[in-house]
Amino acid sequence: MPTFQEIYHEHQKMVYNLALNYLQNTQDAEEVTQDVFVKIHAKLPSFEGKSSIKTWIYRITINHCLDFLKAQKRQKRFAIFKYIFNTENQIQYDPPDFNHPGVQLEDREALENLYKKINELPENQKTAVILKYLDDLPQREIAVVMDISEKAVESLLQRAKQQLKKEKT
Repeated sequence: MPTFQEIYHEHQKMVYNLALNYLQNTQDAEEVTQDVFVKIHAKLPSFEGKSSIKTWIYRITINHCLDFLKAQKRQKRFAIFKYIFNTENQIQYDPPDFNHPGVQLEDREALENLYKKINELPENQKTAVILKYLDDLPQREIAVVMDISEKAVESLLQRAKQQLKKEKT
C-alpha cells in the first residue's frame, strides 16, 4: 500500500484536471482537489483494494465534484431570494468565471459554449464525456470508475453525442 504522500504526488494533477474539467474554474478546482485529498487521507486506512487506487480516487473526485455543483445550485437559489428582497432592487448577477489555463482569448467563447452544453447533459453522460474526451480514459476504465458495464458507457457516450449534436443545430 503506497503512503499518502506517494498517492498525493502521483495523482494530484489528475484530480485537479478532473475537477477543472467539471467545474471550469481554477479556484473551485483547487478547493475540490484539497477536499478530495483530505477525504483520501481520512479514508486511506479503510481502502479495501477492490479496485485500483486510481479508480478509487476518480470515484471520490467525481462524487465530490457533483456534490460541489449541487451545493453551488443551492447557493444560486438563495441568491435569487437575496435579489428579490434587495432593498435597492438592483440585479447582483455574477456570470460564471470560466478560467481554464491554456485557453486563448479568441477560443474562450467557443470553449465556454462547449462546456455549457456538456454541463447541460445528465450527470452520468457528463461524467462519461469528461472521462472519455477530456481525461482520455479507455471505455473499460470508464466502466470501472462509473461502476457500470462497457456497453452502458458506450450507450452514455452515444446519447451524449446525439444530445450535443442536437444542441448544435
